[in-house]
Amino acid sequence: MSGGIVHDKNPRTPAAVLHPTIRGARSAGRTPESALEEAIGLAEAIDLDVRFSAVVPLNKPRPATLIGAGKLADLGFDLKGLEVEIVVVDAELTPGQQRNLEREWHCKVIDRTGLILEIFGARARTREGRLQVELAALNYQKSRLVRSWTHLERQRGGVGFMGGPGERQIESDRRMIAEKITRLEKELRGVSRTRTLHRDSRRKVPFPTVALVGYTNAGKSTLFNRLTEATVVAKDMLFATLDPTMRGLSLPSGERVILSDTVGFVSNLPHDLVAAFAATLEEVRDAEIVLHVRDMAHPDRDHQREDVLAILDEIGLAPGTPIIEVQNKIDLLDEEDRTRLTNLARGATDIVALSAATGAGCAGLLATTDARLRDARETCDFNIPSHDGSAIAWLHAHGEVLARRDAEGMTTIQVALFPADARRFEKRLAEGQLLAAD
Repeated sequence: MSGGIVHDKNPRTPAAVLHPTIRGARSAGRTPESALEEAIGLAEAIDLDVRFSAVVPLNKPRPATLIGAGKLADLGFDLKGLEVEIVVVDAELTPGQQRNLEREWHCKVIDRTGLILEIFGARARTREGRLQVELAALNYQKSRLVRSWTHLERQRGGVGFMGGPGERQIESDRRMIAEKITRLEKELRGVSRTRTLHRDSRRKVPFPTVALVGYTNAGKSTLFNRLTEATVVAKDMLFATLDPTMRGLSLPSGERVILSDTVGFVSNLPHDLVAAFAATLEEVRDAEIVLHVRDMAHPDRDHQREDVLAILDEIGLAPGTPIIEVQNKIDLLDEEDRTRLTNLARGATDIVALSAATGAGCAGLLATTDARLRDARETCDFNIPSHDGSAIAWLHAHGEVLARRDAEGMTTIQVALFPADARRFEKRLAEGQLLAAD
C-alpha cells in the first residue's frame, strides 16, 4: 500500500480521493490532511464510496500526469486492488493530465472542479440552478471534450463527469458546445431578467433583505429554519443547499425583513461556477445586511472565514455593507471555549455567538440584526412638490420619516432610508418621475 487510508466497502460506486501537495511548500492555508478530509466530504456528498484516500507528496508537479512515475505505479496497484472506478484528484488537472491518469489507472479521473460541478448538478432543483450548472459544465468541458455530451439530458442529476449508462462519444467539433453555451446564456439572461423583476417587486414592498452566507455545512439552512420556521433541507453534508430560498422574518422592533438562504461557499470554488451563479448571488450582493455564518467547531474555521470573505469580494459585495459574524455551533464546543466566545460576542455590534441547532443565542442575533438595520439607514432631506403625493407616500413606505414641513407648495421631508433606496429616490426625483408604480 502507498500509505493511504482504506475505507470500509459498501454498495455505492467505489472511489478514491487523492490530495496532491508539494513537499516543502509553505502554505498559510489548510494542512494537507484537512484539505483531504474536505475532499472526502465532497466525494461523499454525491454518494461515492470512498474506499481509499491519501495525501500525495510531490517533489514537483509532473506536466504529463502531475504525479511522479513511482507514486503513480504504487497508487495504481492500490486502486486496482480495491476495484476503484473513480479517482478524485483534489487539484486542478489539465485535460492531458486527466487523460493520462485515466490511461495509467484504467478508471475514470475527475479533478476538484469536475467534482464540485457534479455535486452542483445533482443538487440543483430550480430551472435557473440547472441552467447555471450546465453552463459552467460546458465551459469546463470545452477544452476537454469528455465523453458525456448526453449528460445534460439525463434525469438522475449530476453533470456526468463520472460517466454512466447510455452515454455516447461526444462529437469532436466544438461548434456544438459553443452553440449550446450561446443558447444557455440566452436562457439565463431571460431568467436573470425575471429574477430582477421579482427583486424589483420585492423592493416595492418596504422589506429589506438579509442574506445568509457561509462556508458549506456551516449551518446556514439550520439557522434559516430556526429563524423562519421553514423546512429547508438541512443536513450534515457539504452543499446540502444549492438553490436560494427566501422567507419573511419579523425582528424584535416589529420590522419585517426578507431572509435569504444561499449556496454554501468552498475553497477554490471554480471561477466559472461563481460567474454562472452570478444571478443567484445578486441576492447577496444587493442585501442590506449579510449574516456570515461560521462553524466554530471546525478546525479550519479561520481559513474558511477568509475563503468566504474572498468570494464576497469577488461577487462585488458593496463596500460598507454591514456584515454580522454569526459564530454557530457553540453547542459542539467545550464549556471553556463556549463561554469565551459568548463573552467576546456580548455587547459587540458585529458578532453573535449561537447554536442554530438548539436555538441558544438566536434571540440575540435578531436583536443585533435589528440594531444594525437601523444604523445602516442614512438620514436624507428631500424637497418635494406638495402635489406629488405618490413620492411622499413612497418615502413613508420605504423609510422612517423623522420630520415633515409643508410650505408654499413644497414639502420638506427628513427620512431615514437604506442607501440603495436613497439613491433610487434621488434618481427618480431628479428625472421628475412619480413613484406611484413603486
